[in-house]
Amino acid sequence: MKDFRKIFNNIYNSHIDKIYRFIFLKVSSQEAAKDLTSETFLRFWERINNSQNSEIENPNAFLYQIAKNLVIDHYREKNQAQLVVSTENLNIEINDPKTDLEKKIVFNSDLKQMQEAMTRLKDEYQDVIIWYYLDDLSVSEIAEILDKSENAIRVTIHRALSALRETMNNK
Repeated sequence: MKDFRKIFNNIYNSHIDKIYRFIFLKVSSQEAAKDLTSETFLRFWERINNSQNSEIENPNAFLYQIAKNLVIDHYREKNQAQLVVSTENLNIEINDPKTDLEKKIVFNSDLKQMQEAMTRLKDEYQDVIIWYYLDDLSVSEIAEILDKSENAIRVTIHRALSALRETMNNK
């Protein structure tokens, strides 16, 4: 018999930050993000604990799929859809002491512009940008999460970036 607790702990420790960040960028509060992240790992635990013969081949893809579905359910319940545009909670800082105040202001302004532009993209485009560029998921991992071919994901990433670029230029 496998030690499900050890497997779960390893997966939890290596994925918690990415899953939380993904959910946080999709919902409007830290509290909701924490709740949905907890629910994601609870459902993952139930699945690995209850499945006798079927192992989860790609826990990463499975976790993101659970998280994505929970976010969809969250908005169905709340009847709202938005991406968080607050830069305060992303913990993005410039720690280089040589960087002057002007560069920090420009960086934060650009970041806020990009986040606002992201809110205007369709959900699938938001997801692939977050997964590919923030969470460093490979094209094959994203393809597995979305149950699409790798070529379709490459096209989606390209279209998402084009849409983001166009949205930022039209602002």
